[in-house]
Amino acid sequence: MDAPYAILEELEPGIARLLARNPSPYTYFGTQTYLIGTDVLVVIDPGPDMPEHVDAIVAAAAGRPIVAIACTHTHRDHSPASRALKARTGAPIVGCAPLTLEAVGPRADAAFDGDYRPDRILADGERIELAGGEALEAVATPGHTSNHLCFACRGALFTGDHVMGWSTTVVVPPDGDMGDYMLSLDKLRQRDDRIYYPAHGPAIQKPNQLVRGMIGHRMQRERQILRLVGEGAGTIDAIVAGAYPGLDPRLIPAAGGSVLAHLMDLKRRGLVEEAEGETWMISRSE
Repeated sequence: MDAPYAILEELEPGIARLLARNPSPYTYFGTQTYLIGTDVLVVIDPGPDMPEHVDAIVAAAAGRPIVAIACTHTHRDHSPASRALKARTGAPIVGCAPLTLEAVGPRADAAFDGDYRPDRILADGERIELAGGEALEAVATPGHTSNHLCFACRGALFTGDHVMGWSTTVVVPPDGDMGDYMLSLDKLRQRDDRIYYPAHGPAIQKPNQLVRGMIGHRMQRERQILRLVGEGAGTIDAIVAGAYPGLDPRLIPAAGGSVLAHLMDLKRRGLVEEAEGETWMISRSE
């Protein structure tokens, strides 16, 4: 089915979205940009460096002032359009901290946006004041990336890539950290948001139920990896083959990154250790 690119969709009063035309095995139909507000707007995740998407955002604003451009994190499918949108509207760039690495794993489209320069970095709990006494609140959720933020407003949580509506989140070292990701999931589990709006995929109507399931899934994956290592599957390739049978070949590098993130977390906890030749084994202290 065709995705509604460049068409503003009202999801509920004061919350609308635009879909960027950057579909991939990792982005689903593309990155979803959210417009929050009625008379004045905040734009969340302006998206990739695509002039036609920036044009669509400006057209959707329809003359309403944009008071902030908020970025959940700095992968290139999320933040690069912030600069062109700022140039067009004068709105400040706010949200996550800048972060640049030479490589971030299997996704060429997700390398960090090295030119991201926020006018204001938001710490956990800091707010952007909106019209009518409302505010957009930053919720720090490191794990997918160390600088990842979600944003809370009107009982909704805009989850970026921390929780997605169509797939599990890729956590790839060196910046992605499975231990941090699990702690951030537990942080969301303790909240009472009524709905999640992710950057990729449909809205999540029962967020707490989904988060509990995600935590259980990750713990099950951890046990599976420990079992495979204990049975002699010591390399990441062997673990991926055992843990993800029939996986789309395009997603194998990402699965390998997530396996590595689990292994590094297990190593910190003293459950596995690295042997020679990039192999892993159950910790001898166990």
